[in-house]
Amino acid sequence: MTAQANEASRPSKEQVIYANILVIGVWIGLTLLFVTYAIYLSGILPSHVDMNLVTGNWDKGVDEYLAITHSPHGIGWLRLLAKGDFLNYVGFAFLGIMTILCFLVLLKGYIQKKDWIYAGIAFLEILVLSLAASGLLGSGGH
Repeated sequence: MTAQANEASRPSKEQVIYANILVIGVWIGLTLLFVTYAIYLSGILPSHVDMNLVTGNWDKGVDEYLAITHSPHGIGWLRLLAKGDFLNYVGFAFLGIMTILCFLVLLKGYIQKKDWIYAGIAFLEILVLSLAASGLLGSGGH
């Protein structure tokens, strides 16, 4: 293999940083999920929705389930972080934001290198993911 081909097959500095942040973030997210689920199961924090109410309404649609359980829609779960069943959402939200954080690192690196095409792509990825997660389009963020 020539030196040029060998260099081209190696990941860029930004890609290595992206991968490292993602690995660390996934482990943090999984730890959060494990800890918050243990808190929920142990009953350290009270639940917002009783387990019997959850199982008794599995057959309902989302809107009907939310109405029956008096559960919030969208990011309203943030008001219920003191409840064991909603505390679990922290780990999911953290994992969901990891890709955006990683793309921010890529964007910074591409701007520093003046690689405007890839910087534009990274910016658009951040924009699309953030917009989808926001719920402003009526399809995400729930």
